[in-house]
Amino acid sequence: MKTKFIILVIALISLGCKEQVEQAKTEGEVAVVEGKENTDQTPYASYGEKITGENLMAVSNVKEQYKNLKNGDTVAVKFKAPIDAVCKSKGCWMRLDLGDEEEVFVKFKDYAFFVPTNASGEAIVQGKAFVEETSVQDQQHLALDEGMSADDIAAITEPKRELKLMAEGVLMEK
Repeated sequence: MKTKFIILVIALISLGCKEQVEQAKTEGEVAVVEGKENTDQTPYASYGEKITGENLMAVSNVKEQYKNLKNGDTVAVKFKAPIDAVCKSKGCWMRLDLGDEEEVFVKFKDYAFFVPTNASGEAIVQGKAFVEETSVQDQQHLALDEGMSADDIAAITEPKRELKLMAEGVLMEK
Protein backbone atom coordinates (compact mmCIF):
# COMPACT_ATOMS: atom_id res chain seq x y z
CA MET A 1 0.00 0.00 0.00
CA LYS A 2 2.85 2.35 0.91
CA THR A 3 4.53 1.69 -2.43
CA LYS A 4 1.38 2.56 -4.39
CA PHE A 5 1.03 5.80 -2.42
CA ILE A 6 4.65 6.79 -3.11
CA ILE A 7 4.25 6.03 -6.83
CA LEU A 8 1.06 8.13 -6.94
CA VAL A 9 2.79 11.08 -5.22
CA ILE A 10 5.77 10.88 -7.60
CA ALA A 11 3.44 10.75 -10.63
CA LEU A 12 1.50 13.81 -9.43
CA ILE A 13 4.70 15.77 -8.76
CA SER A 14 6.06 14.88 -12.21
CA LEU A 15 2.82 15.95 -13.88
CA GLY A 16 2.82 19.26 -12.00
CA CYS A 17 6.44 19.95 -12.96
CA LYS A 18 5.70 19.23 -16.63
CA GLU A 19 2.81 21.73 -16.59
CA GLN A 20 5.06 24.34 -14.94
CA VAL A 21 7.71 23.91 -17.65
CA GLU A 22 5.09 24.11 -20.46
CA GLN A 23 3.56 27.25 -18.93
CA ALA A 24 6.98 28.86 -18.58
CA LYS A 25 7.77 28.07 -22.23
CA THR A 26 4.58 29.71 -23.46
CA GLU A 27 5.20 32.80 -21.34
CA GLY A 28 8.86 33.08 -22.39
CA GLU A 29 10.03 32.69 -18.79
CA VAL A 30 12.57 30.49 -17.04
CA ALA A 31 11.32 27.50 -15.07
CA VAL A 32 13.26 25.84 -12.27
CA VAL A 33 12.33 22.19 -11.84
CA GLU A 34 14.08 19.76 -9.51
CA GLY A 35 16.89 22.27 -8.98
CA LYS A 36 17.75 22.49 -12.70
CA GLU A 37 17.21 25.56 -14.85
CA ASN A 38 15.15 24.93 -17.97
CA THR A 39 15.29 27.98 -20.27
CA ASP A 40 13.12 28.66 -23.29
CA GLN A 41 15.43 28.58 -26.30
CA THR A 42 13.08 30.67 -28.46
CA PRO A 43 14.83 33.93 -29.38
CA TYR A 44 11.51 35.82 -29.46
CA ALA A 45 8.87 36.88 -26.96
CA SER A 46 5.32 36.74 -28.33
CA TYR A 47 2.64 39.41 -27.97
CA GLY A 48 -0.95 39.28 -29.22
CA GLU A 49 -1.98 36.39 -31.44
CA LYS A 50 0.56 33.61 -31.78
CA ILE A 51 2.55 34.01 -34.98
CA THR A 52 5.68 32.36 -36.34
CA GLY A 53 8.85 33.70 -37.88
CA GLU A 54 8.17 31.80 -41.11
CA ASN A 55 7.02 33.07 -44.51
CA LEU A 56 8.20 36.64 -43.97
CA MET A 57 7.93 39.19 -46.74
CA ALA A 58 11.10 41.03 -47.73
CA VAL A 59 11.04 44.65 -46.55
CA SER A 60 11.37 45.77 -50.18
CA ASN A 61 8.12 43.89 -50.97
CA VAL A 62 6.41 45.47 -47.97
CA LYS A 63 7.44 48.93 -49.19
CA GLU A 64 6.07 48.09 -52.63
CA GLN A 65 2.76 47.02 -51.05
CA TYR A 66 2.52 50.37 -49.24
CA LYS A 67 3.22 52.30 -52.46
CA ASN A 68 0.20 50.67 -54.09
CA LEU A 69 -2.21 51.45 -51.22
CA LYS A 70 -4.76 54.21 -51.37
CA ASN A 71 -6.70 55.60 -48.40
CA GLY A 72 -9.10 52.90 -47.18
CA ASP A 73 -7.14 49.98 -48.72
CA THR A 74 -5.54 47.27 -46.58
CA VAL A 75 -3.23 44.38 -47.35
CA ALA A 76 -2.04 41.50 -45.15
CA VAL A 77 1.70 41.59 -44.42
CA LYS A 78 4.20 39.78 -42.24
CA PHE A 79 7.76 41.04 -42.01
CA LYS A 80 10.78 41.66 -39.80
CA ALA A 81 12.26 45.12 -39.23
CA PRO A 82 14.32 47.06 -36.67
CA ILE A 83 12.43 48.90 -33.93
CA ASP A 84 12.91 52.68 -34.14
CA ALA A 85 10.67 53.80 -31.27
CA VAL A 86 8.12 52.53 -28.77
CA CYS A 87 5.49 54.40 -26.76
CA LYS A 88 7.31 55.24 -23.52
CA SER A 89 4.03 55.61 -21.66
CA LYS A 90 2.40 52.17 -22.15
CA GLY A 91 3.99 50.34 -25.07
CA CYS A 92 0.77 50.85 -27.04
CA TRP A 93 2.52 51.55 -30.37
CA MET A 94 5.91 51.28 -32.06
CA ARG A 95 7.67 52.46 -35.16
CA LEU A 96 9.62 50.06 -37.39
CA ASP A 97 12.40 51.11 -39.75
CA LEU A 98 11.81 50.16 -43.39
CA GLY A 99 15.06 51.76 -44.56
CA ASP A 100 15.58 54.78 -46.81
CA GLU A 101 14.16 57.03 -44.04
CA GLU A 102 10.78 55.25 -44.16
CA GLU A 103 8.99 53.99 -41.08
CA VAL A 104 5.79 52.11 -40.42
CA PHE A 105 3.68 53.09 -37.42
CA VAL A 106 2.39 49.95 -35.66
CA LYS A 107 -0.66 49.80 -33.41
CA PHE A 108 -2.06 46.65 -31.84
CA LYS A 109 -5.37 45.07 -32.86
CA ASP A 110 -8.27 45.95 -30.55
CA TYR A 111 -5.80 47.59 -28.14
CA ALA A 112 -5.60 44.05 -26.74
CA PHE A 113 -1.86 43.90 -26.06
CA PHE A 114 1.17 46.12 -25.58
CA VAL A 115 4.91 45.66 -26.04
CA PRO A 116 7.64 46.55 -23.53
CA THR A 117 8.27 50.29 -23.33
CA ASN A 118 12.02 49.66 -23.55
CA ALA A 119 11.84 47.35 -26.58
CA SER A 120 14.75 47.45 -29.01
CA GLY A 121 16.30 45.22 -31.64
CA GLU A 122 14.09 43.71 -34.30
CA ALA A 123 10.44 42.69 -34.36
CA ILE A 124 8.37 40.42 -36.55
CA VAL A 125 4.87 41.77 -37.12
CA GLN A 126 1.81 40.32 -38.80
CA GLY A 127 -1.27 42.33 -39.61
CA LYS A 128 -3.06 44.69 -41.97
CA ALA A 129 -1.03 47.39 -43.69
CA PHE A 130 -2.69 50.67 -44.65
CA VAL A 131 -1.91 54.35 -45.24
CA GLU A 132 -3.49 57.20 -43.35
CA GLU A 133 -3.10 60.92 -42.88
CA THR A 134 -2.13 61.74 -39.30
CA SER A 135 -3.33 65.08 -37.95
CA VAL A 136 -1.00 67.62 -36.34
CA GLN A 137 -2.68 67.00 -32.97
CA ASP A 138 -2.16 63.22 -33.20
CA GLN A 139 1.45 63.65 -34.32
CA GLN A 140 2.12 65.94 -31.35
CA HIS A 141 0.49 63.48 -28.95
CA LEU A 142 2.66 60.64 -30.30
CA ALA A 143 5.76 62.84 -30.08
CA LEU A 144 4.95 63.50 -26.43
CA ASP A 145 4.54 59.73 -25.84
CA GLU A 146 7.91 59.23 -27.50
CA GLY A 147 9.53 61.69 -25.08
CA MET A 148 10.41 64.40 -27.61
CA SER A 149 11.28 67.90 -26.46
CA ALA A 150 8.71 70.72 -26.37
CA ASP A 151 10.54 72.48 -29.22
CA ASP A 152 10.41 69.37 -31.43
CA ILE A 153 6.71 68.93 -30.67
CA ALA A 154 5.98 72.58 -31.48
CA ALA A 155 7.77 72.14 -34.83
CA ILE A 156 5.06 69.71 -35.98
CA THR A 157 2.71 71.94 -37.97
CA GLU A 158 1.33 69.90 -40.89
CA PRO A 159 -0.62 66.67 -41.31
CA LYS A 160 1.46 63.75 -42.55
CA ARG A 161 0.66 60.72 -44.74
CA GLU A 162 1.94 57.70 -42.86
CA LEU A 163 2.49 54.02 -43.45
CA LYS A 164 0.62 52.14 -40.71
CA LEU A 165 0.02 48.60 -39.56
CA MET A 166 -2.65 47.13 -37.31
CA ALA A 167 -0.72 44.20 -35.84
CA GLU A 168 -2.47 41.00 -34.86
CA GLY A 169 0.70 39.50 -33.42
CA VAL A 170 4.27 40.52 -32.69
CA LEU A 171 7.46 38.60 -32.02
CA MET A 172 10.30 40.57 -30.41
CA GLU A 173 13.88 39.61 -29.82
CA LYS A 174 14.38 38.77 -26.16
